[in-house]
Amino acid sequence: MGPRVDPVPSDETLPRRVDVVVIGGGIIGTSTALFLARNGVAVALCEKGCIAHEQSSRNWGWCRKMARDPRELPLAIESLRIWERLNEMVEAETGFRTSGIMYLAQTQTDLARFEDWLDHARQYQLDSRIIGSAEIVRRLPGIAKEYAGALFTASDGKAEPQMAGPAIARAARRRGASILTGCAVRGIETAAGRVASVMTERGPIACDSVVLAGGAWSRLFCGNLGIELPQLSVLASVMRTERLDGGPEISGAGRLFGYRKRMDGGYTVSSVGQRLVDIVPDSFRLLRHYLPATRMHWKKLRFRVGRRFVDEWKTPRHWNLDAPSPFERVRVLDPPPDRFVLDRARASIAETFPAFRNIPVAETWAGMIDVMPDAIPVISAVDKLPGFFIATGFSGHGFGIGPGAGRLMAEMVMGVTPLVNPTPFRLSRFTDGSNPKPHPLAS
Repeated sequence: MGPRVDPVPSDETLPRRVDVVVIGGGIIGTSTALFLARNGVAVALCEKGCIAHEQSSRNWGWCRKMARDPRELPLAIESLRIWERLNEMVEAETGFRTSGIMYLAQTQTDLARFEDWLDHARQYQLDSRIIGSAEIVRRLPGIAKEYAGALFTASDGKAEPQMAGPAIARAARRRGASILTGCAVRGIETAAGRVASVMTERGPIACDSVVLAGGAWSRLFCGNLGIELPQLSVLASVMRTERLDGGPEISGAGRLFGYRKRMDGGYTVSSVGQRLVDIVPDSFRLLRHYLPATRMHWKKLRFRVGRRFVDEWKTPRHWNLDAPSPFERVRVLDPPPDRFVLDRARASIAETFPAFRNIPVAETWAGMIDVMPDAIPVISAVDKLPGFFIATGFSGHGFGIGPGAGRLMAEMVMGVTPLVNPTPFRLSRFTDGSNPKPHPLAS
């Protein structure tokens, strides 16, 4: 079972027509709907399950600029500015606090990698800096392991994933957006070569534009339209501890663990050093796209052939809009967590912070992270289908940059000057000869 998420009831009435339909009720979809509604755009958000019940509520809750891919950094900076005023904007608690984030360097090689990233980041005048072991001890109470140094950004923050998406969705509704849960969008209908409407399980909604913010489901949705989106998913496992007094307030990560202090006094803990990758049919179809990333992160990846291969093999890749779609068969992706990863993360954090050694684990869960071959998202119009936009593939960074990505997507749909240059996030980078790859200094 996933974590408990603040509920957002569905609107009962399906609108006959809106300007924009947003597909997907995670942090990206709700943020897009909010910024559209704030600008007077008639918008309906359709979610097949419940608001923020997939990866948007299952992530760590970090909101960071530090160690971002240089292509993603301007968007991360703008997103942090939104987070800082988001509670006021949505008139609710999202859990956001400026707490600082620290990456601990076990070796001089790790420290050199952080220095290299700082060379890229200095043009943005960030407060990220390298600190020594004495300052680490001072800032992280209870730390018992000695580190070579750390990369520290005091202005980075954290929020509560189980609260933020729902709070944003409720704010979008107050601004006039329709929020429709348990309402899968089966596909898009066109007229004169452009978007004309969506067909939901409850009937059609006429519209001029559609934004797909479907997370791990986005490739399947695009495939039924004949649009190639080279996206895969990886499993991310997380645990929540009971309350721990006197632990570190600054969020941090070591070689095999990452953590965040929660508003309830416990900690969210996971691993930065391991990812479980299920081999599925798309793994072979997209092999050439993902070879560079696989080579780069080979030591962090654990491959498995299991149930997901069979499930995805049986999932229809094409369907008619007058019959149930795959999105109605699985309302919420709720995979079991990887015990191996969680056990390693718990042992590693206890080695660094002995206070974690005997703290009870209250809950564990897992989610599916939508990843792209170059580990940065697609936030883009689709040239093949005018009126269709995609915001997906956030590669584990979606929660932190979600509000900024939602604003960027809304501005692209409205045709106004966007807050950052969207060119690095274009879908066509995978077909225009750019040969995009992950940045070796980003995480």
